[in-house]
Amino acid sequence: MLFGVSSYSFCQAVQQGRMTTFQIVDTAARMGFDAIDFAVLQLDGKTIEEAAPLLARQCRDAGIQVKNYAVGADFLLHPVSQEVERLKREVDAAAVLGAKTLRHDATSGIPKGFAGPRGFADVVDRIADGYRAVTEYAQAAGIRTMVENHGFFCQDSDRVELLLNRVDHPNFGLLLDIGNFLCVDEDPLKAVGRLAPYAFHVHAKDFHIKPAWAVDPGAGWFRSRGGAYLRGAIVGHGEVPVQAALQLIRAAGYDDVVALEFEGLEACEQGVALGLENLRRFVA
Repeated sequence: MLFGVSSYSFCQAVQQGRMTTFQIVDTAARMGFDAIDFAVLQLDGKTIEEAAPLLARQCRDAGIQVKNYAVGADFLLHPVSQEVERLKREVDAAAVLGAKTLRHDATSGIPKGFAGPRGFADVVDRIADGYRAVTEYAQAAGIRTMVENHGFFCQDSDRVELLLNRVDHPNFGLLLDIGNFLCVDEDPLKAVGRLAPYAFHVHAKDFHIKPAWAVDPGAGWFRSRGGAYLRGAIVGHGEVPVQAALQLIRAAGYDDVVALEFEGLEACEQGVALGLENLRRFVA
């Protein structure tokens, strides 16, 4: 396995003005990562069309591969055809970046005023139509597209599996985030065991967790769909069984990049460095 990092892991430094996306590339290379995922980009006022060739060249010079490009999308809030056309431009940007995969969202959930049944199974066909159209376009560019288990509405392993099989396209798969299942109160190992065969890419993430009936721990925590308290953790420091999950993923035949994603309160440089140390131990 190779080790990657999501640029989102450094959003703390970006928000504090200590780092830009361009600086993240060199930082990741110095830390010893093999690959980088681009998400939530801060581009010094440039558009993605302007920044993509610059980032691609910087990654080549730094000796780090671009594994994935992640963008938002919502097939329920916006007309499907409109979102598809917008996402085709993101596919074009991913090609310039040199990314092997593109992860885009499904939806943030049923929008206010949405008419008709509101269950996931009731809207999955509409979401699947959007994903299929995007992945057919991306296939011609040699880019595989993915859904990620996040965003609450499209996060449970049964919902994600339903969508994957409803799209039913060889160019479409899963960005499997090991930690995100806790956001919908699902056992990570049960979920990873179910979805590992669909994985095109993997994120290693960890959380601290307190039950829904615990005293509110205050700032820095958020609540799962079922009310549990969650806080981002250094990979290996929280309650997500990262090592056991990676064993399941490897047993399913995955042997590509595992990208670290850090969302903790610690200084991001320290959180990412310690997380990489633990990932190397877990894989070894």
